[in-house]
Amino acid sequence: MTATPEIWSRIDRHVIRYGTSFTPRVIERAAGSYVFDDTGRAILDFTSGQMSAILGHGHPDIVRTVSESVASLAHLYSGMLSRPVVDLAERLASTLPVSLSTSMLLTTGAEANEAAIKMAKLATSGHEIVSFDRSWHGMTSGASAATYSAGRRGYGPSAPGSLVLPTPHAYRSPFRHADGSHDWETELDFGFDLVDRQSTGNLAACLVEPILSSGGIIELPAGYLRRLRHKCDERDMLLILDEAQTGIGRTGTMYAFQRDGVAPDILTLSKTLGAGLPVAAVVTSKWIEEVCHDRGFLFFTTHVSDPLAASVALTVLDVVDRDGLVSRASELGTRLRERLLDLQDRFEVVGDVRGRGLLQGIELVQDKATRAPADGLGQAITADCLERGLHLNIVQLPGMGGIFRIAPPLTISDHDLDTGLDILETSLREAVAAGVTA
Repeated sequence: MTATPEIWSRIDRHVIRYGTSFTPRVIERAAGSYVFDDTGRAILDFTSGQMSAILGHGHPDIVRTVSESVASLAHLYSGMLSRPVVDLAERLASTLPVSLSTSMLLTTGAEANEAAIKMAKLATSGHEIVSFDRSWHGMTSGASAATYSAGRRGYGPSAPGSLVLPTPHAYRSPFRHADGSHDWETELDFGFDLVDRQSTGNLAACLVEPILSSGGIIELPAGYLRRLRHKCDERDMLLILDEAQTGIGRTGTMYAFQRDGVAPDILTLSKTLGAGLPVAAVVTSKWIEEVCHDRGFLFFTTHVSDPLAASVALTVLDVVDRDGLVSRASELGTRLRERLLDLQDRFEVVGDVRGRGLLQGIELVQDKATRAPADGLGQAITADCLERGLHLNIVQLPGMGGIFRIAPPLTISDHDLDTGLDILETSLREAVAAGVTA
């Protein structure tokens, strides 16, 4: 049962559509790993809201922090600082390599990437920004210019100096060794040869995600980030890592880049830092901060350094540390991967399994031999899962099959994780039995 036609009529009259079709449910409340529609139906949330609510919905510590902060100190003039903001800057630095010691508190991932891009341009005196051809960094001007997975057509010219690298997509890349394995080293060399040809000599930064989420759960190969760091250093470019979805424990380490032992020049955090509330941060070195300040860095926004956002982020960090959620994500990630690999073994239409921790996905294909996209199958399974009480998100991009993004809260129970995967398997089996493969 779905919401009454009356509310959908009101939605049609008054709500601007801003992306794909709305999920055909009106949500009334949320708690833990579930959201509840206006019929009272419980829906298991395998997307953590918008890949953000790592503590689930309505976590009591977050509720308490928000209530206390709103009642005492929520918002200030942007030129004023409060103790929570200073405490958060110090706390973030304590979780990161010593080079990442200064931070700025903002609200959204796009805003954080926008600030990082401006800082990189100011610090290097360049203006060219390199990013992957399946990237998603936000919808504001500079961030959208560095976003290639969607949303580029119909808006006129993007920011000058927006350059592209091929995404190292092991399952679909044409770059192969003689044994068929992914030759990402040659792919990266080829990509930077193209960058050098495109560049006017004003390279400022390379902005990438350690795991491309909207691009289809594409994980950078082991060793890639270190070699990318070297490529940037050779060209006096900064390396910016966008850990909107991978930061704060999601992948089984506090930050995804820790797997590779390579620190960025600038780190952007959002989504997971606020656990579902609008909190974001830019973290960089004291040297970059000083250069930018000396050159007049300006990012004076309405909600920069809001104490409410800082208090929420501090609580998120406290809960993640207190409850051991980084190791929990690693443990549950192993459990999740085993289940997904089992599906890959048993179903011809499950072409690939990829990701880390509690950010993983499966790519659906018509068959494993051709790897032909199976967009219709993905849509059918998504709809059926929702009917059975599971919300999944599927990425569908040109030239790719449907990729399910599985990113439940770090607080999800073993039982709820298994329940969601059982629903996915049932929907997959029934769709295949019904002959839906294209």
